[in-house]
Amino acid sequence: MSEWFRRFDDPAGPVRPGPRAPRLYCFPHAGGAASTFVPLARALTPRLDVLAAQYPGRQDRRRETPLADIGLLAEALADHVPVQEKVPYAFFGHSMGAVLAYEVARILRRRGVTGPAALVLSGRRAPTPEPSAHDGLRTDADILRAVRELGGTTPQVLQDPELREMVMPALRADYRAIGSYAWQPGPPLSVPFTVLVGDRDPVASVTEARAWQDFTTAPAPTHVFDGGHFFLDAHLPRVARTVLDALGHLAAAPAAG
Repeated sequence: MSEWFRRFDDPAGPVRPGPRAPRLYCFPHAGGAASTFVPLARALTPRLDVLAAQYPGRQDRRRETPLADIGLLAEALADHVPVQEKVPYAFFGHSMGAVLAYEVARILRRRGVTGPAALVLSGRRAPTPEPSAHDGLRTDADILRAVRELGGTTPQVLQDPELREMVMPALRADYRAIGSYAWQPGPPLSVPFTVLVGDRDPVASVTEARAWQDFTTAPAPTHVFDGGHFFLDAHLPRVARTVLDALGHLAAAPAAG
């Protein structure tokens, strides 16, 4: 579709969604890439047409300069969501990606165009005017320690000096972006949220995640999973069922305005 989104085929054969299947745009965590969502995409296809965001500075975009600002990144992503197509769609964001999903939805509303009909927000506390203490990491040593503790990157990547240097520019930029993010007051959205959180997540407690309900006038149920920040990896079938249940209404409903 564009340099900003990727669609993944199943290696066992082309399993493609129908032309009117609802779309799910997925936004990765800090340091993450589109490929993070390959397992979820394969679990949701063909009922949903899953596209994963590829931020600059990683994988096939590694030669590009990463964007170290949530506002700039959200604006760029909003520019590349094809809102003119009459297909209902939703956003899924994990960790930093949850912030981006929310902020892109706000941008689209301000532009007066068709926005997502639902948001699935995972592994992230609800926004506050002050940055989270977990996000304020400035040195490479602090970032690497946090990444190791959270478990979001293959250990071999962090141990190999050459591979580590390949991923550090994106990690530095993403942590700078999320570390400087501060929510700007505005009216709540009017679409349903589905909130996912691990019961032992050091970044987002269950209480902090439930607070997302204050950012929409629609229902915002919270689903608690056993695990830490990357509980998605251990609970893929349940996560997929939760997403499908949350977005089941989109097959017959137009996207939100």
